[in-house]
Amino acid sequence: MPFSKIDSLIEKGTETINTTLKRSVGLTGVVIISLSAMLPGIFVTPTFAAEIMGAGIWLAFIVAAAVVLPAAISKAELSSGMPSSGGSYVYLERTYGPLIGTISGLGLWASFLLKSGFALIGFSAYFIAVTTYFDIDMEMMVLSMSALVFITIINILGVKKVKAIQTPVLLITLSMLAITCVAAFFVDDFDGGRPLKAAFSTDLWTLAETSAFVFVAYAGVTKVAAIGGEVKDPEKNLPAGMLLSLLIATVIYSLIAYLMMAAIPGEWWFGEDGKVVENPIFVFAENVAGTEFGIFAAFVSVLAMISMALAGILASSRFLYAMGQDKLLPPALERVHSKFETPHWPIIVTGIAMGLAIFFVPLKDVVKLASGFKIMIFIMINTCVIILRQTSERHGWDPSYKGALYPFMQMWGILAGLFLIYFIGTKAVVGASAAIVSGLLTYYLYGHKNAKIAQTPFQTILGKTEDKSE
Repeated sequence: MPFSKIDSLIEKGTETINTTLKRSVGLTGVVIISLSAMLPGIFVTPTFAAEIMGAGIWLAFIVAAAVVLPAAISKAELSSGMPSSGGSYVYLERTYGPLIGTISGLGLWASFLLKSGFALIGFSAYFIAVTTYFDIDMEMMVLSMSALVFITIINILGVKKVKAIQTPVLLITLSMLAITCVAAFFVDDFDGGRPLKAAFSTDLWTLAETSAFVFVAYAGVTKVAAIGGEVKDPEKNLPAGMLLSLLIATVIYSLIAYLMMAAIPGEWWFGEDGKVVENPIFVFAENVAGTEFGIFAAFVSVLAMISMALAGILASSRFLYAMGQDKLLPPALERVHSKFETPHWPIIVTGIAMGLAIFFVPLKDVVKLASGFKIMIFIMINTCVIILRQTSERHGWDPSYKGALYPFMQMWGILAGLFLIYFIGTKAVVGASAAIVSGLLTYYLYGHKNAKIAQTPFQTILGKTEDKSE
């Protein structure tokens, strides 16, 4: 059924969400949640990136950020115009319709929870350094599952509780990283020219492959949009928070990667057993500030990765919540706890799914699959802005924030994203195929019977194309 305003598309979902979820997160909270979702990437990716590119990986982080930037700008515009919980799912569903919305919503939910589950396993290399130093024997699976139960409960208690935990963890993490970076300048083996020479002597294809790998470290920059319905003054705070956190993360990633390679000579990213070192920040801190500080850095790294998982459940559960609001999933998922004002069933389902993934799924492989799907989502997000702008007269698209350099920024994001997918290879296709199949089954078995069907901006674009061809 035709309509004249984009508000007609989002009226049902947004109004319900706005009246049931309390807006309690300001600009600072947006930056904290976004950075908490991103920063743990620096605790894992540097050594695996160095295995591909060597000591010049700082440049790969900058290139990856340049590819993420268009999606961040596009998502900032979309979040300004549709400030509701569900983030990318909402934007894609309102632009393309419920079928694409179901595929993207379930795919995003799975990719977010799998990456968060990986974080709860990934801190083991850091925690082993701590337990070995203090001669403590602890079962890592028990620790991971205990952390999962804890962060699930915190999410049920509310966004304010999440922020209350993430704020001190983020401050401690940033302080630890700052001290480590300063200490790097004073080591005897410091050579600032080493990472520069390595970066600019690398061929383009190796740089592109490495950038595709470290891309996942930035995937959390737009994660906070998934809780758009809980952000105060979202038209301003969401765009500002996402772009600011991307800038901060880019500086931190590239600076740490540069100093790490300048301070430690040789191919230190390979351990004595010939395998890639999985706790690079511990090795970096230990080399520049001593073993005791290295152990402190390892402990902080554990907290940071748990904080990432905390943000992961927070964001991924909102996809299920928003899909419940749109009747694409059972109505229980749209219910909000009367006391804590949180979507408790989506949080519980996400926590259980994450626990099953930790136990049964080869997470390292699945994270690569999810990363390919995430790049595809970023490409689609860029197309959403183009479609909504082109159909603005029909659908009334007029957000308070509009990204600069349209449509060149979006075209760059689309082309660069396709280029990175090439380097991920078949894993990207497998990940996308799994999301498409599960989305199609869910939609045609349940959502198709209940979804509200309306003329979408994408259908309007197709109509224009048909008119011109006639």
